[in-house]
Amino acid sequence: MGTVLPAVSVAAVLAVVVAVVVAGLVRAGRREARAERKRLAEEARLRARRSLAAVWAMDDRAFEEYVAGLCRRDGCTEVRRVGGSGDLGADVTGRLPDGRKIVVQCKRYAKHRSVGSRDIQTFNGTARAEHGADVPVFVASCVFTRPARDFAARHGLCLIDVDLLGFWNGGTTLGSLVELDIGRSGTHHRLCPDQD
Repeated sequence: MGTVLPAVSVAAVLAVVVAVVVAGLVRAGRREARAERKRLAEEARLRARRSLAAVWAMDDRAFEEYVAGLCRRDGCTEVRRVGGSGDLGADVTGRLPDGRKIVVQCKRYAKHRSVGSRDIQTFNGTARAEHGADVPVFVASCVFTRPARDFAARHGLCLIDVDLLGFWNGGTTLGSLVELDIGRSGTHHRLCPDQD
């Protein structure tokens, strides 16, 4: 009977050791998987930006035509480039495949610049009231400032920055971008809310 206890104790200790080792390996595997997902997302973002080299060489009119072409590619109808002096913030108009009216403001800025809250506020003042937008979309070849993103989230404006523009250019559809839930600034909000 004395020899049975040490055998049971050794088996119990061995089981605990194995459980601790397995738990450690699982935690390490999860950390590695998170790190790999983060690395792949960053790589995709950089690849999308590199694909936009020609965009930064365009003039404003060519950029508006480029955005209109992406809308057409994704099944939008009645797409027109209407930008120019007196456009009241509408560079491209059209209808999404589901029939909602989109009004797009385009800003082709150098990649080191940003679009601020003032531009977003001006667009917000005209997109729905002047142009009847169901989905107001602001497309920029650069980034948006945090105050601009916060304002857009509060007022239901869709923002497509340089990174999302790179994905759009690479084949992601406008419909996917309109429906995309994204966490920016640590909060999750609908990038382009449905306007019911």
